[in-house]
Amino acid sequence: MRYIVCLLLCFFHYLLAAQSTTDTQVQNFINQQYSSLDTLYKYLHQHPELSSQEEQTARLIADELTNLGFEVQEKLGMHNLVGVLKSGEGPTLLIRTDMDALPLEEKTGVPYASTAKGTNAAGETVGVMHACGHDIHMTVFLGTARTMVEMKDQWSGTLVMVAQSAEESGFGADALFKANLYDKVPVPDYAIALHDNASLPAGTVGYRAGAFMASVDMVDITVYGEGGHGAAPHTTKDPIVLAAQMINSFQTIVSREINPIDPAVVTVGSIHGGTIYNIIPDEVKLQLTLRSYSPEVRNQILEAVERITRSHAQLARLPEEKYPKISIRDPQTPATINDAELTNRLVDVFKETLGEDKVVETPPNMVGEDFSRFGMQDKKVPICMFWLGAVDPQKVREAEETGTKLPSLHSPTYAPLLEPTIKTGIRAMSAAALELLEK
Repeated sequence: MRYIVCLLLCFFHYLLAAQSTTDTQVQNFINQQYSSLDTLYKYLHQHPELSSQEEQTARLIADELTNLGFEVQEKLGMHNLVGVLKSGEGPTLLIRTDMDALPLEEKTGVPYASTAKGTNAAGETVGVMHACGHDIHMTVFLGTARTMVEMKDQWSGTLVMVAQSAEESGFGADALFKANLYDKVPVPDYAIALHDNASLPAGTVGYRAGAFMASVDMVDITVYGEGGHGAAPHTTKDPIVLAAQMINSFQTIVSREINPIDPAVVTVGSIHGGTIYNIIPDEVKLQLTLRSYSPEVRNQILEAVERITRSHAQLARLPEEKYPKISIRDPQTPATINDAELTNRLVDVFKETLGEDKVVETPPNMVGEDFSRFGMQDKKVPICMFWLGAVDPQKVREAEETGTKLPSLHSPTYAPLLEPTIKTGIRAMSAAALELLEK
């Protein structure tokens, strides 16, 4: 018995030593590559492209993957692309990054700030900025690809690297699977991704098994009325007042209709109506975002929105042909539910690689991500997305001590702390890949 225990202890120490040696090799390689990765990040940051317009970004990634030896396929719906690298027999791992930026004018003040302009879907000229960190994602993605090529003798299987268009608009992953991605590459045994986090310190990662990000519905509502002179409101049916009543009633959906233990959000993000001070208009347009984690709660919210809008129109004594028009944008973004077994396996790897104090369990988040679709095809692929801390640790401590708020994702002042964020991202993602493609 003592002999068996000794053998097990020796084997355990051997595994720890092997893990430490591999991580040291990865860190040394990242350090060698960092200068070019820093240059790559700053180029991507200064040359952002809006959703569905990522032509030059996709070209850069395709060229890099091709030069590394990946077999690259492009234009898989929009500017989606995929690179495949085989290294013997074994499982298939898919790693995904997103490429698109946001219509924001950057206000970070960093020397490499974006001054780019673009044209949005409405034909307007807007500032463009990587305010959600997709430039970080792409840099880590390509750094991981380089690392996996460098470490090719230490893994076995197939690596599938997907660069996705139009994540911010919610169209990209849907287009990718309408282009039949899983018919064009080996169907993965696992699919993983990361997302930078604007509240976690650089050098850390965050995780959650199960519910990770919410489903997203974008809803357009046209509220009809009967317009007229602003001085004679009694001769009209005012759609602005009607819209205001609906907005107030929407606030009771989550607070009074949804079970308090079920996460849900109903937000009116846009209201437009009228042209001038003294004219009551014929219609008002609302735009809503709805968030939830289960199909049952989603359907409950949608039913409540329809019921409330219809009831207010009836109370206003509008004819049925003037009841509000509701349209739900397609495609809807499903909730991102991390596979528990895969997540827990990666958490163990992250703790071994980065240290237990650098791996943080996080609560579910109501933001959305179409990475969820990679696990929702005919073959159900286990997926896991994890957070990558991106904030100067000193700023995180100061914010905790003073109660001040850090710039969030989608803020024009959001600026990640580059070197520790990029290095930790590549180190964590490479460790995950080497674990899942273990030789």
